[in-house]
Amino acid sequence: MKKVVVGLSGGVDSSVTAYLLKQQGYDVIGLFMKNWHDESVTLSNECPWLEDSNDALIVAEKLGIPFQTVDLSEEYKEKIVDYMFREYEMGRTPNPDVLCNREIKFDVFLDIALQLGADFVATGHYCRKGIVQDAEGNEIYQLLAGVDTNKDQSYFLCQLSQEQLSKTLFPIGELTKPEVREIAKENQLVTANKKDSQGLCFIGKVSLPDFLQQKLKPKNGVIVEIPNDLDLYKNTEGGYASLMEEMAHMSKKPKYSPLDGKVVGQHQGAHFFTKGQRKGLDVGGTKEPLFVIDTDVEENIIYTGQGKAHPGLYRRTLFVSNGEIHWVRPDLALAVDEQMEVQARIRYRQPLVKAILYKVDSGLYVDFTQKQSAITEGQFVAWYQEDELLGSGVIA
Repeated sequence: MKKVVVGLSGGVDSSVTAYLLKQQGYDVIGLFMKNWHDESVTLSNECPWLEDSNDALIVAEKLGIPFQTVDLSEEYKEKIVDYMFREYEMGRTPNPDVLCNREIKFDVFLDIALQLGADFVATGHYCRKGIVQDAEGNEIYQLLAGVDTNKDQSYFLCQLSQEQLSKTLFPIGELTKPEVREIAKENQLVTANKKDSQGLCFIGKVSLPDFLQQKLKPKNGVIVEIPNDLDLYKNTEGGYASLMEEMAHMSKKPKYSPLDGKVVGQHQGAHFFTKGQRKGLDVGGTKEPLFVIDTDVEENIIYTGQGKAHPGLYRRTLFVSNGEIHWVRPDLALAVDEQMEVQARIRYRQPLVKAILYKVDSGLYVDFTQKQSAITEGQFVAWYQEDELLGSGVIA
């Protein structure tokens, strides 16, 4: 009998995952990961870990499977929280959920599961695993989108490797969320009607400014409004010498100056803000709401523009440097000067958009067919063909 360790989070998805695997004849062990216990930044009654671990225990007892809790808070702080602080300090916007899956759930947790003699780990992600064979007959694992397009979570797993996929099961990937809840109700699982957790992976719903202010100190600076008719991506030369020159120009972050606009307010630290943000600016008197279009952490300036249609929010092209390119399917990786038609997204739940990948010496350009709002340094771009996620990278 194959042994599988399920990451029981105390939610309905992982509960049904454990139930389905037991029904399929696996020897199932439930493991709850305690990764965070600093209540000072967690909003009251939102996703407290103690309640979640109790629910996970109740589910394990109901299913008749062994259960234990592991404290990974030290690893979580080192691999996720410290990384977040570093990224925000540099004016980038990290995605802790993607990192959490790569560094914790499918690394530290996977190692623990293997030490327990497990053949697989399983999670309650809405995605699927496929297997194809290469020309030599070797198995290659595919990361496929979940059947429930409203809940597809393949984006969060965009950094997984072939090795990690080989040891992973996604039992609810073929189901929709309502079907998962129905299975939980039919089997009287305590989590059947429990709300989905929100906020940072494993931490819950936090006040991000409070969270960041643990380490990043407030620092007064100015908010500059850039007029809507200033578009730094306009090519005044009337053409480019080559396609790659155009890619290089279009993928670069614009360089604003306070002289390009007017000072409209004050802030307490550019590193607390991210591109596309609207809340927290506290600037009134504008015809349309102000959005952050760029931050300069060195000069401590926030650049803003009026309305969602401000040209400063939009770019068509982004760049991923060589060290940040990750192929879930390394057999399909591009060589220099090769290109590939894909569909891509730069954030979870964003509809997939047609794009072309161009591999160059220094990295990879992702050129969308239409401009994307708030392409943000530090976030992940993931590319697909049909329902398969082929690779991803950190936006430079």
